[in-house]
Amino acid sequence: MLPTPMFIQNIGLPGLLLIAVVVLVLFGRGKISNLMGEVGKGITSFKKGVAEGKDELESASSEDAKDVTPEKDKTSV
Repeated sequence: MLPTPMFIQNIGLPGLLLIAVVVLVLFGRGKISNLMGEVGKGITSFKKGVAEGKDELESASSEDAKDVTPEKDKTSV
């Protein structure tokens, strides 16, 4: 495993704030806001897809659970 560079280990809160300010100046508030909105829509869409997939699997499993016992064996039970 590669060692972590020293400048990454010692970033701290002031360094993170400086990076945030630089990103804000470079891209502007509007672009960052639009990007976060798209990320939110993507997460919502992903969660909706997972829920639909789960519902589809549950409905498919209930349809597959049919009684396939032969008629002659049903009466002997």
